[in-house]
Amino acid sequence: MKKVSAVITLSLLTMIFICACGNNKITNNPQALNGSTVTSGYNVDSLPPPYATKSAKNFSKVVGWKDGKTPVAPQGFTVTKFADGLDHPRWIYVADNGDIFVTESNTILKGIVKVGAKMSRKVRTQGYGVSANRITLFRDADKNGIPESRHVYLEGLKQPFGMLILGKSFYVANTNALWQFPYTPGATKIDVLSRKEIVVLPDGGGEVKKNIHWTRNLISNQTKDKIYIAVGAGSNIGEHGLENEIRRANILEVNPDGTGERIYASGIRNPVGMDWAPGTNTLWAAVNERDLLGDELVPDYITSVKEDGFYGWPFAYFGQHEDPRWKEQQQPHMVAKSLVPDVPVGAHTASLGLAFYIHKAFPEKYHNGAFVAQHGSWNRSILSGYKVIFVPFSNGKPSGPPEDFLTGFISDLSDAEVHGRPVCVAFLADGSMLLTDDVSNAIWRVSANE
Repeated sequence: MKKVSAVITLSLLTMIFICACGNNKITNNPQALNGSTVTSGYNVDSLPPPYATKSAKNFSKVVGWKDGKTPVAPQGFTVTKFADGLDHPRWIYVADNGDIFVTESNTILKGIVKVGAKMSRKVRTQGYGVSANRITLFRDADKNGIPESRHVYLEGLKQPFGMLILGKSFYVANTNALWQFPYTPGATKIDVLSRKEIVVLPDGGGEVKKNIHWTRNLISNQTKDKIYIAVGAGSNIGEHGLENEIRRANILEVNPDGTGERIYASGIRNPVGMDWAPGTNTLWAAVNERDLLGDELVPDYITSVKEDGFYGWPFAYFGQHEDPRWKEQQQPHMVAKSLVPDVPVGAHTASLGLAFYIHKAFPEKYHNGAFVAQHGSWNRSILSGYKVIFVPFSNGKPSGPPEDFLTGFISDLSDAEVHGRPVCVAFLADGSMLLTDDVSNAIWRVSANE
């Protein structure tokens, strides 16, 4: 395949338009709101044309949390620091016995890629480009929100992300393989040599530039006889050739022993968070869409994932909106079958974490709704994301527009300074929320006041 080029066309037109989710209208007004920005969704029938604005490179500068500052929750909630001193905490898995597992991993930067990142200031956003490659275990036996013990549970991994416990097995999704370990409840360490590699995953042949979406998340179905693996595209829009995208931009389904692999859904540029909508057998995913088409394209989204569904990447977005960079090599039959995602959540928000609230500790309005952690991205002239949003659900379906829940991550919008970057949302048995903040190396806990 010829290399896909992205020609950025400048426009003198500044666009202000109305966004919607369901029947609720929201103004897409990118102004500061509690240290965050309003970029909640779009009327996807009125998306701006490609290149309506210049494609920005707006890397944030992480300044950390000082003077006792914390993220800001709505009235009636308390935010405390659950843990700190980690090394890029990414994903959280809470075991049935209450053990809290956290993967510590990061984007790898080396060689010319690292030099380019320093020149573009990407390093100040993401970190130093090295990965701890471990899993840390926390225990909070008295459930007071302060862990009494902390253990290095597993080391020697390769950019680990998703975790899963099924029976006597502990699974870890590295960027290049799904590993299975023997699991003993209550143990504080696993020997990496006890691993069994059960699925080899595509990683761009180990080339950093061909594996830009390196995270691999895991979830099982409700009967525990299938595992779903989220595998992002190796590129923005297939610019390294579609031969590099085999088994990528997909959600894969495998048996617990790694056999029986099939593509459950495809054309999903970078699926990360996954969860089952309460009261249904419907899988939902948080997805990062493509870059370099302008400030408001393309909206990231959360969506129900239809079995055998195709969601457009790289040929189209949000249904039959064709990507102009594929004009000369377009595949009309693929565009024609591209599905429209359910809930747009703002362009360039890097929405990663997704978890439904099945507990009762939070007020009733949050019951069965979805929380989404937005890591924040670089391809928008005014920062978007850098917060946790909430999408209300009723009877297993979205029932209102996205709204801000946890903000305050942006320190100075004009200078693109941020305190931290949210990644994963998880919930403890008491109904409180845990949130990883990978660049400030912390985990936050959000609890409802009694």
